[in-house]
Amino acid sequence: MERKTIGYERISHLVERQYEQETAMRKELEGGKYTAEHPYVVVNPYFVNPLTALLLFNTEKEEAVTLTVKGKEAAGDITHTFPKAKEQILPVLGLYPEYDNTVVITLEDGTAYNVTVTTEKIENMPYQADYINTTSDYMNGQLMFVTPAGDSLAGGYDYRGDCRWHLVEPFIFDMKPAANGRILIGSNRLLNMPYYTAGVCEMDLVGKIYTEYRIPGGYHHDQFEMEDGNLLILTQEKNAATAEDMCVLVDRGSGEIIKSWDYKKVLPQEAAKSGSWSEHDWFHNNAVWYDKRTNSLTLSGRHQDAVINIDFETGELNWIIGDPEGWPEDMVSRYFFTPAGEGDFDWQYEQHACMMLPDGDIMMFDNGHWRSKNKEHYRLNRDNFSRGVRYHIDTEKMTIEQVWQFGKERKNDFFSSYISNVEYYRDGYYLVHSGGMGYNHGVTCEELPVYMNLEDPECVLKSITVEIMDGELMYEMHLPSNYYRAEKMSLYREGRSLDLGKGRVVGKLGVTGEFDTEVPAESTGELLPESCEAVLTEEDDRIIFKAKFKKGQLVMFQLEKEDDPAEIHRYFISTSAQKFLAMCSGTFLPKDDREVTLNVDKEGLNGTFDVRVIIDDIKYETGLKIPQAR
Repeated sequence: MERKTIGYERISHLVERQYEQETAMRKELEGGKYTAEHPYVVVNPYFVNPLTALLLFNTEKEEAVTLTVKGKEAAGDITHTFPKAKEQILPVLGLYPEYDNTVVITLEDGTAYNVTVTTEKIENMPYQADYINTTSDYMNGQLMFVTPAGDSLAGGYDYRGDCRWHLVEPFIFDMKPAANGRILIGSNRLLNMPYYTAGVCEMDLVGKIYTEYRIPGGYHHDQFEMEDGNLLILTQEKNAATAEDMCVLVDRGSGEIIKSWDYKKVLPQEAAKSGSWSEHDWFHNNAVWYDKRTNSLTLSGRHQDAVINIDFETGELNWIIGDPEGWPEDMVSRYFFTPAGEGDFDWQYEQHACMMLPDGDIMMFDNGHWRSKNKEHYRLNRDNFSRGVRYHIDTEKMTIEQVWQFGKERKNDFFSSYISNVEYYRDGYYLVHSGGMGYNHGVTCEELPVYMNLEDPECVLKSITVEIMDGELMYEMHLPSNYYRAEKMSLYREGRSLDLGKGRVVGKLGVTGEFDTEVPAESTGELLPESCEAVLTEEDDRIIFKAKFKKGQLVMFQLEKEDDPAEIHRYFISTSAQKFLAMCSGTFLPKDDREVTLNVDKEGLNGTFDVRVIIDDIKYETGLKIPQAR
């Protein structure tokens, strides 16, 4: 009998599992006599969104069917008419959690049938906003979607503040509507701590993934869809000493990287440090925006308090928005703007979500963290403010003018030391999302909110989302968690229906960096101690090893080739205490700080390997071989 003290699981990619489910649903539809009066109902059909369902049935002739999810009051009804078909496979969006939802199926002749769709309780999510101030007429059937940063996952909230959409998998960072009616959002597959995931997913709001675009360095923070469909994705060089300092252009069809930009070639890494700067995370790129008019990329660097603009073709620096203190004088004279105009003006600090507007103005969320580049003038969070801000820049005269802001007047009550975003609808009509608020016993916390002891009921997270139209506050919502960004969208996008078929996984994860030096260790034949609580998960393209170790232990994960003892792949596991100065999504933070996670990408590994673990000076057996027989 095989000896082992380590758990093992083999998991297929979500696109595989979704396709198996879809195939089974179609088989059931074909074999059953399902009608509009008695449809086949599948709640959470693609495993990731329990507030969705599919209604499957056949009609005698091709006809357009209308679905209405009844609200808790008439204004909350969500209605959509689907294109003509005989085989009806209809996504139901906008269900309430833990509720007997009524869904009305209406045929073209007006015949209507009621179907009850019951949803279950969902753990660790706010069903209701703490505060909401808007109207159903203003929202016009749209939801405010938020993506995770704290202790909750992505959700969508209606005009009453009721949750009507929720993901139970950690799809993180920006959620953007795509031109084809779907959404683009970060993968749920963690590659490396603290939050670098496998890539970007194209999915629809019922939860089906059509494509996962894998990136060797992992994805973080933001992506941008180009006019031709290709994707700008923020990343870093795989296995490099620095992070969050690259952008790549990815082919929408093949997933191959067409072009890349390395900011180390553009900026000095030691200059003009923000209060959260580190040698590893010197720039902390949290936003990308392409402007066709100037053929340029605008990029936000939190850890240099700088928004920079570079030429799309050459990568050369065009200009920098930010406090010039601490920058080399030759760069200040060439690339920085001088404040102009007679109105109020403040520089931005540790900003997020920069964008270039149609007239060339720049908008962003000014977190204001530290609110100085000089340590002697750093401001406590409790005495600080955050805001959405719009600047007008003149690139000929190199002047900058502040033309709009919202948030400074609310002082500490709108302060987010991290994350958050703005959206531009038209001149005078904006969204401002302050997503990273935290209070420790009633006082704004000085540490990043995700690092507070959230088991203490006096330590609370909060986010506030507002929309301002021509100076009037049209929308305000408070949620009891931190959320990375907010995006207002309709649940049903015009011209887009569910497309059946298997999703794709494209691009590459690359080869995981290895430890070159052999670590002397005695092979005793002992099994890895049960106290490690080790679990190994194997996916199609990677291996995930999770275990618990004491701080300071020397730990090495090794793959030793079964038929060639000389081939050993060594992966160092750090057990030293880690505290990231930037934590734009705490979604993957372990509850136990002894827990470590190692991801080993399968690229470059060929054959069968014995899995062994070195702890200090002892090499332990696990009883596992990779790949496992299936």
